Order: sequence, then structure tokens, then C-alpha cells
Amino acid sequence: LKPDSIIVEPTSGNTGIGIALVGRLKGYRVRIVMPEGMSEERKKLIKALGADLVLTPDRESIPGAVRRARELAADDPRVFIPQQFENPDNPRIHYQETAHELWRQIRGEIDCFVAGVGSGGTLQGIGSFLKENKPDVRIVAVEPKNVSALLGHEPGLHQIQGIGDGFVPSILNVAMVDEVLEVTDQDAIETTRQLGRDYGLLVGISSGANVWAARQLAKKTKGNIATILPDRAERYFSTALL
Repeated sequence: LKPDSIIVEPTSGNTGIGIALVGRLKGYRVRIVMPEGMSEERKKLIKALGADLVLTPDRESIPGAVRRARELAADDPRVFIPQQFENPDNPRIHYQETAHELWRQIRGEIDCFVAGVGSGGTLQGIGSFLKENKPDVRIVAVEPKNVSALLGHEPGLHQIQGIGDGFVPSILNVAMVDEVLEVTDQDAIETTRQLGRDYGLLVGISSGANVWAARQLAKKTKGNIATILPDRAERYFSTALL
């Protein structure tokens, strides 16, 4: 980064919010590129933090946002793209921090780890740490029903924002994944609602997808199953969640 750099990032929203915040604090211009169908709350948060927002056709999903970001970079040498889908620092921080926190909390007593695949950083970072420390642990990826890139499906529209971006991120080692579970929009949304209603956990829809998948595994798998609740409900009140 240079003093006149412009940070451009393709995202479904949450990484964009974080980059917009850091960019504002550090004095960089930020331009976030995201599909137009993402929640209004995320769009407003990005704008409130002073970043420019570039919207791409929803049918093109994240690949369309990635292409547009690259076009912006080609037109302006000041543009820097962190590129969460390719940046090894993404899984590295989950390996160094998130995985260690999880390991401490469960004292290493884990038999299965479940997480949705967006950028792939969470699953890759935590999964690789767990495999190194407990080789027989099962790593399970979660993707939206019928649009799972890991299962070879074509990209398509779905309502589980944050995962199922229509391609397999290069930072994800697919060979590490033991199983892929597909979740429907309705199952993810209903589980998210139930977590708030019964447990007071106001989480995002991808969190509901993760918990739904963990519950399915619990029906057929013995041992301890861990997952991640990566988001909060307040960013989805304009969606089908309510």
C-alpha cells in the first residue's frame, strides 16, 4: 500500500465492512464491489464508513464482483486488491488465531468441524490446524443446496449470504475436506430464526446453515462436533430472515 492507494475488494459484504473501517482509520480510499442482491444493511454500513460501493448483477454472484474489481485495477495503477479468495493471509490468521481459540475452548476434544465455504479461509485455516493436531478429525464443508461448487454444481441464486459464491476458492485445499453437506435456504433461515427465538443468539443466515449441518451430522456421528457462528442477525433484517 502507498499513500495514494485505493483499496478495492470484491465481497458479499462483511469483509467489505471490515476493509471500509480499516481504510477509514488508515486514511485510504476504499471501493467495495459486491452483488446487488446482498442485504441493504451491509450496503448501508459500507457507505456509512465512507467507502464507495460498486454493485454488480446478482446473477453473476461473486465471480462477477471479482471480474469488476479486476477491471477497476486494470484502469487505475493506484488500486490494490487484498483478494480474500486468493490471499494466503486469510486462512493463515484462522490457523494462527481462530483455530487455537477453538482448540483451547474444547481442550482438543473434537471429532468433527463444520463450516460454510465463502472465501474458504475459515474452513482451510481451522481445518488444517485440526488435521495437524488430530489427524482423524473430520472436516465438513457446508454449501447451499444445488449450487455447491465443491460438488460440481453450476452457480445459482440462493439466500444464504456469505457462502456458496459459485466457485472453489484457490486458498481452499479440497483434499482436506472429508464431506460436503448441502443446506436449503429454508432450513438455514428457519434454523437461524430458531437460534434467536430459543437461545437468544441473533446470528446471520450462514450461521444457521452451519448449525443445521452440525445437527445433521450429530444424528449419524458420535463425538464432539464444533462449528462457527460467523455473523449477526442485524445485517439481515431486510432479507427473508424476517
